[in-house]
Amino acid sequence: MAVAVRSPGTRVEAVVGEIRERIAARRLVPGVRIPSVRAFAETMGVSKSTVVEAYERLAAEGAVVPRPGSGFYVAGKTRPLSLQAMGPRLDRIVDPLWITRQAQQAGADQLKPGAGWLPDSWMPHEAIRRGLRRVARADLAEMTNYDRPLGYEPLRHQIARKVGEKGVGAEPDQIVLVESATQALDLVCRFLLQPGDTVLVDDPCYFNFLALLRAQRVSVVGVPITPEGPDLQALATLLEQHRPRFYLTNAALQNPTGASLAPTVAHRLLKLCEAHDTLIVEDEIFGDLEPEAAPRLAGFDGLERVIQIGSFSKTLSAAARCGWIALRADWVEPLVDLKLALSLGNGHITAALVHALITEGAYRRHLAETRRRLAGAMVQASAELRACGLETWAQPRGGFFLWMRLPDGRDGADVARRALARGMVLAPGTSFSLSEAWNGYMRFNVAHCADPRIRPILREALG
Repeated sequence: MAVAVRSPGTRVEAVVGEIRERIAARRLVPGVRIPSVRAFAETMGVSKSTVVEAYERLAAEGAVVPRPGSGFYVAGKTRPLSLQAMGPRLDRIVDPLWITRQAQQAGADQLKPGAGWLPDSWMPHEAIRRGLRRVARADLAEMTNYDRPLGYEPLRHQIARKVGEKGVGAEPDQIVLVESATQALDLVCRFLLQPGDTVLVDDPCYFNFLALLRAQRVSVVGVPITPEGPDLQALATLLEQHRPRFYLTNAALQNPTGASLAPTVAHRLLKLCEAHDTLIVEDEIFGDLEPEAAPRLAGFDGLERVIQIGSFSKTLSAAARCGWIALRADWVEPLVDLKLALSLGNGHITAALVHALITEGAYRRHLAETRRRLAGAMVQASAELRACGLETWAQPRGGFFLWMRLPDGRDGADVARRALARGMVLAPGTSFSLSEAWNGYMRFNVAHCADPRIRPILREALG
């Protein structure tokens, strides 16, 4: 990359800053030789004397050590991991982790059309209270002991039945319970990946996928998404070029676009990944919000090359953290060994509560009512946002996300900053993408868009 600078001093600082970032992101670790003076001069588009001066500065501050006749090497102990350094240099007020923090910390009077969950008033409060009373009457041993390594057996049976309704044939002993879908993905990454591996993700994708994968020290490559799933031609090229370990995607109600896989795309996707020996990790977290189930990759594949993960935080309660992993039988034991090494198990009380809730008829009624409300909210929010000059990228078949293009090439990060100053949390496209292709887009949660204050504040933020 060429560095646009106006003086030799800023050129040196640019080189110093780039090496510091690579060390902070652990792309350069202690004992590793940093790029040669000639090679880095070409990379940065500066003179060799500029790189020499920068390297000497880094040596003077103890960041690197010169070895005569060999070059410069990273010095010292490994520094604490910096996720911010590992990603694109975004303004901190609108980076992905900031969106989560602000939405979670927002007060009752703050508007949250950028949030990733349903409003509290939509959740099944009375059913949760009944479930808590039911769990409280359980045997004392169940209230205090570690659960079985796979997790609470009755809940695993229910999850096997639940995924089976969507065509995924999984036995209860192929279901591993964990604390959340995020922990499920972290565990799968630890199980499958080595530092330096490549993982494909949708572009755009759920922003926490990017943060979590960076923490695994892997290379992350984006696959352009379409309203019917990934761009298959682009996927084929990327599979050939990168030979990734796995492809991480949502088959149903993709976050942030709301897209769902078309059957023909699902079949072709599986064949392409199989031909390049690439596994698939399918995030099923929004699946229960579909009016009609889209194809599940794990169903077509029979869990041979697809691992499915999910949780109940979007439909039951984010406070009751309970997730699951469905995978091939011969991988269960080594995955469970890794789970036990990291956490000794998962929360039995939470799993028992979730089981109590989903075995009630109230859960199905709650889902039906939630889908009905979301359908109405989708129509209303679409109309309100279009009245502000935004355009719908694609009409989702369900769920609560709308992916909207901002008018006149406006930048989503700038709009989010102005909205925040007016008490509204938005989710700009830059947070969901490895590229700049989606800077002019915004994700909206239709369940949080009914407040009449949103439209005037959005118009002001759009300028």
